[in-house]
Order: sequence, then structure tokens, then C-alpha cells
Amino acid sequence: MKKSKNNFLSFDENIDFDKNVDPYNRVLSARSPERPNTDEYIKALFTDFIELSGDRNFGNDKSIVAGIGMYKNIPVTVIGHRKGKSLEENMEYNFGMPNPEGYRKAERLMLQAEKFKRPIITFIDTPGAYPGLEAEQRGQGEAIAKCLYTMSSLNVPIISIIIGEGGSGGALAIGVSDYTIMLENSVFSVLSPEGFSTILWKDSSRVKEAAKVMKLTAFDLKELDIVDTIVKESENKVEWFLAIDNILSKVLPQLSSIKNIKNSRYYKIRKIGKTFI
Repeated sequence: MKKSKNNFLSFDENIDFDKNVDPYNRVLSARSPERPNTDEYIKALFTDFIELSGDRNFGNDKSIVAGIGMYKNIPVTVIGHRKGKSLEENMEYNFGMPNPEGYRKAERLMLQAEKFKRPIITFIDTPGAYPGLEAEQRGQGEAIAKCLYTMSSLNVPIISIIIGEGGSGGALAIGVSDYTIMLENSVFSVLSPEGFSTILWKDSSRVKEAAKVMKLTAFDLKELDIVDTIVKESENKVEWFLAIDNILSKVLPQLSSIKNIKNSRYYKIRKIGKTFI
């Protein structure tokens, strides 16, 4: 187990990854409903989880699941995007696209975690925040911005795990962290390859080319210091959970020992991409 370039523990140096997979195939894999979703990770990794609902303002957005639980006898706050396994569940969870109420609920739980000194663990899996008229009317942009501001200023450890599709500000809103774990076939980007090719080239048929240009794979993002470690995927979901459990059990104590973690987070984020300057 070695140190990564940002001085945090890294677990993937000796793992044999297949880096020749076409980036757009990874996008399709990240979107697969067969992948474990946030609810499955919560059930596998935490005990005594209690879901908390509502933003204390407008309502409860089910596309964000948030609550408190125990991780190996450590009280933690858990926040994640929620996707369903069926059409009915996806309709209920708005296909994993949160409204502003979801992000305000997330912010509420973040501030609660700060008050009670609980580490925060987030699970990222969304095509992006919901872009509908009603969401904009209720302050979608402001809700996302407040999450970014709040996460940047917290004095408790934050670990983010990108488990599927991480799209745009909707993903970044719960992704400002001290340590980022990314599944091998998950993606993280400013927008979808379809949107990129349509906006930039006015040609949706160039989607595979867009996926390459966007540098959205775990390996691209690790090279840019956006991601700290990559988890190899397996046909056995239990192995995924065990791999993440192994990382959390080692990284969380390390982060908890940092005296001024807010400053550490600031310098970590400031170093992103400097390898290529």
C-alpha cells in the first residue's frame, strides 16, 4: 500500500486493470441498472442506518438518500444519489436526478454532521441535477452552490465514492471531499458525452469521440489527481463491497487524525491537474 501523489493512502498500484476498454463503453457500464446502487452499499457497509427526510423548506426528494449510521462503531453521516432497479423505482427517484430539495436535504445533513463531529461518506451516481422548470424556480443552482460551499468549509472528514455515473454539478454537489474512491467502470464529467458532442460539434454521432476527449474515466481522473484510488470491479458484488470496506477502514482513521482537515482539503483541491501544467 503506497502513498498517492496527494499524500493520501492509495490502494490500486498493484492491481491489474484493463485500461484498453473504450471510454464510451465505460459510460454505458456506469449507467447499467445491474450495478449496485446507493441503497445496496448502505446495507452492505453500515449498521443501524436511519434515513432522514426533508429539507425543512419544501419537501422530501427521494433521489437523495441521507441519514446516519454506524461504520465499525464510528457514527457517520451517509448521503447519496438514489437510482432504482425498475422503471417504477426510477420514476419514484426521478432517475437519480435530484431537485433542489434533495441538495438542501444533503446540506442539512452536512451541517448536522459538523455539529456532532460525524465523518461524512457520500455515494455519487447521477446523470446530473434535474433541469426542469420547477427545479430552477425553486433555486436549483443556489442549492447546489450551497452544498459546494458547505462541503468546502466543514471540519469533519469527507469521503466520496463514485459508484456509477457522475454528471455535472449534480454530482459535484456531494463530491467535494478529502478522499475520492472511484469504481473501475464509473465515470465523472462536466456533462454527458451525448451533450458534449451535440453542444460542441453539433453532431450527436460523435459521442464515442467525445467520451475519449472528455477524460472522464477513473484512470484519466486518477492521473489528474481528482481521484485517489480506483476499485476493481468483479462479477461478484460482495467483492466490490469488501474492497470499498477495506479502503474505508484504513482511510477514515487517517483522515480523522488530521488536525485542520479543512485546510488539508483546500490544498488537495488546489493541486488538482497540476501534473499537466
